[in-house]
Amino acid sequence: MNNLAGTQGALQSSLETIGTKAFNPDSEEASRGEAQREFGNLISSTGTTSLIAALNALIKPNRVPRWLALRFMDVLTLLPQRPDGVRATLEFIFSTHPSSTVKASEAAGPQKQGANITMEAMKMAANLLATPPAGVTPEQWFPGIAPQLLALLDGAEGPDLVKVAAYVIGFGILGRRQFGAPGTPGWRSFAEPMLAAINPSLSSDKAAHETMIFTAGPDDIVDLQKETIIRQPVHLALALKRLTSQLNSHPNPGLTTRLLSPLVKPLWTLSSWPEADLETRETICSPARNLLSIYFKIAGQAEKYLNLVDFLLYNGDTLSENWVWRYSQQEPQICVVRARGSVANAVVELDWESLGPKAVSFVEILQCAASDTDISTVFLTLFRRSFAKQLTTQQDVVMKVDEDEEKEDPVKRIIESQVLQVMMDRIPDKLVADSKGLLELASQVLADFEASSENAESVAVALSLLNIVITTPNFQRSDMNKDVLNSIESSLERISQAGHPDISQTAKNLRLLLTYRDEIEDPLERTTAPTDRQIEDRKTYSLAMSYITQLDSPPPVRAEGLNLISGLIKANSSVVDIQGILVLCSSLLGQEDDYMNVRVMKLFVQLSEKHPKSVLKELLEHYVDADERANVDTRLRFGESILQVVQRLGDMFSGDAAIQVGESMLSIAGRRGHRAKTEAKQNREQRLREQKQKAAEKAWGGDVPDLSELQEEGKGQTEEEKARDDVLAQILQGWESKRGSEDIRIRASALSVFLVGMETNIAGYGSTLVEASVDLCLNILTIETEMETAILRRAAIVLILTFVKALADAREAGKRLGFGLTDASREEITRILDYVAGTDTDGLVRQHASDVAESLRNWQMTSMLPEMRAPPAGLETLAGLNLGRPDLPATAPAVRPRIEEIE
Repeated sequence: MNNLAGTQGALQSSLETIGTKAFNPDSEEASRGEAQREFGNLISSTGTTSLIAALNALIKPNRVPRWLALRFMDVLTLLPQRPDGVRATLEFIFSTHPSSTVKASEAAGPQKQGANITMEAMKMAANLLATPPAGVTPEQWFPGIAPQLLALLDGAEGPDLVKVAAYVIGFGILGRRQFGAPGTPGWRSFAEPMLAAINPSLSSDKAAHETMIFTAGPDDIVDLQKETIIRQPVHLALALKRLTSQLNSHPNPGLTTRLLSPLVKPLWTLSSWPEADLETRETICSPARNLLSIYFKIAGQAEKYLNLVDFLLYNGDTLSENWVWRYSQQEPQICVVRARGSVANAVVELDWESLGPKAVSFVEILQCAASDTDISTVFLTLFRRSFAKQLTTQQDVVMKVDEDEEKEDPVKRIIESQVLQVMMDRIPDKLVADSKGLLELASQVLADFEASSENAESVAVALSLLNIVITTPNFQRSDMNKDVLNSIESSLERISQAGHPDISQTAKNLRLLLTYRDEIEDPLERTTAPTDRQIEDRKTYSLAMSYITQLDSPPPVRAEGLNLISGLIKANSSVVDIQGILVLCSSLLGQEDDYMNVRVMKLFVQLSEKHPKSVLKELLEHYVDADERANVDTRLRFGESILQVVQRLGDMFSGDAAIQVGESMLSIAGRRGHRAKTEAKQNREQRLREQKQKAAEKAWGGDVPDLSELQEEGKGQTEEEKARDDVLAQILQGWESKRGSEDIRIRASALSVFLVGMETNIAGYGSTLVEASVDLCLNILTIETEMETAILRRAAIVLILTFVKALADAREAGKRLGFGLTDASREEITRILDYVAGTDTDGLVRQHASDVAESLRNWQMTSMLPEMRAPPAGLETLAGLNLGRPDLPATAPAVRPRIEEIE
């Protein structure tokens, strides 16, 4: 069987021959049974990669009988269930997908570690792997491919396949409600293994919670009070690594929130572990901290940070009456253990020694992930809780009564006080974002002061906060609540006269400062106070820019930053810096991140609705790339952005914007463009290749043998496949300019953008540009007939077809364009197209040329008919004349059309 599978041709022949014997409905049942066993042996003994290629060739239309093609299809769809089936399927898709363009040197080579992967190919792979075949339930399908995809997230097969696996899992499976919602087969197979390894409470296998696993022998004594390790350190580290790879490689903020929200408390415990060694910090603590930071930056609100304060000393959960798990440091790393014995003995104990370091870690998380507004809100809330007993307003009295009815938690009080102290020591400058709230709180505390009371400590804190607020550069009395300021001044006067050794002098100084605060600054230098909406928008804009521009910002956080900016643009916020956003988006579009590129393109389109000229100018500068800084892929992304902007503008695509786009596209699509830097670089590369070739010939003592032919023979390539690869290599090599001219792909892209503008609003270009574009396309069809320029000729013919269709649509709609197509021009175009349809070397070009020539002839016939113009809307009669169609009686003879010759 191995000999039969040696080459693709032999394998296809064997599959077809044995398959015919095994599944021919006209054969005898006994012979079919023996052949089916032979067919099964052939399938099981053949490598997955070879089998995928052979079966894909055999299921092509009219290659084999339908009953046999269905059998082959059944085998093919189940191949991903093999241990190497997912990897083989991905490699086959990436090696055959039309969008997976490669360098000429790699054109006939095998795909390695997910090389040459495009977004289109990834979408195809995701749809193929994420959809169970007919007859296979999701409960059977996903457990078969999940271990393979999760293993690819580990990175051993290369970073490209990490990105592919993350896309298939995040977009194809977890991104669909049918498979990716909690409790569905896709969630249990992909999300749950990662989440349950960190938080055993998230495991859906409830039986495992009750199972007692003993590793002792039959004669050993088992100590039921001893803790049992249920998650080894390596399991924790692997789960954290896979989660990080998944979220960074497929930065979807929604998916990020869904995956991390059940892990907030465990991630907090792991990230703030007080006594971790270097290895534990690198493999567990740091990844957990990064994931927690990502979650808070995307979904963080003041309430979520306050919830974390409530669980500052969290270290495990109780799953049942006798089932408690917690994190434990088994020298030297962290693991998850199950506590034995009764609940009373197994309750997770509070580690008071770690309270200080935990509070410091919490404040560091605030500094890293929280906005100034959230930090201020957290501080105010904790401050109110800590000093609630000392507030004497009527509302606070009711609150104190309610608290007295419930038993106060002293542990919670201690933790909150510790966090407050650390916040005031480490980030005092970030506590005044909500100056109005701080003033109201200070007013309540100061109003409750009594010389003999024990609330001097809280009053000292309130005075400190009041000093921070008053000395803020933007503070103005006129912006604050007058009643609150009057209350504060009265309280300060009373405290300053109380003779208290610690706070009276401070209160006196603050009262003077508050009284004369506005006189300190020159009134002419004061700026108009921004509205609350502007203040919030500025904070959001600053936060979004920090998310995007920070060098260590993870991809999900950068995606959230783009979402925040998009929200400000939709809200017509005045704080948005259009030019700054355009420059930022252009820099992002130059990076190799397909997911981010899609979001950036949407942002360009969104900005173009209000600033079309600025957006198109920015995009055209990078697309033309006069300084020759960008590569082909980057320029193509800018071309795609221009195309989407033009489509979005619709009828607004006219005037200077349309002229600018049209001239730029035609200048790029022409043959006269010269790129000196590109030519110099190509000459250097050519000289380097010649030097290497001479050195190799000298080492071999003659001509260097072509090792690629030996590789192709080892792969079992047929002569047809070799010829196809040679043609492909020639085409790809021809795309790269050799004389410093523009790249063929960029020229074809420019024609495509121009024809989209023609489809959108041909009148916006004007007669001069339209005429120039048609002349350019005719020159391309007649002059550039090389094999590698086929994509350019295809784009040229489609542009001519778009031109003819636009004329026909305008005539049908009664729209005056100001230009048209003369009979002489139409005949000349038709003649050239007929010539191309009969002589071009590319089959698709010939077919397109024939179709467009036929369309021109049809358009000539319709143009000879008089235009049908409807009466103006709302006019049915005019001066006694009926403009509508007359109602003919049913008995009247049918009106026949009359055909007349016209000049």
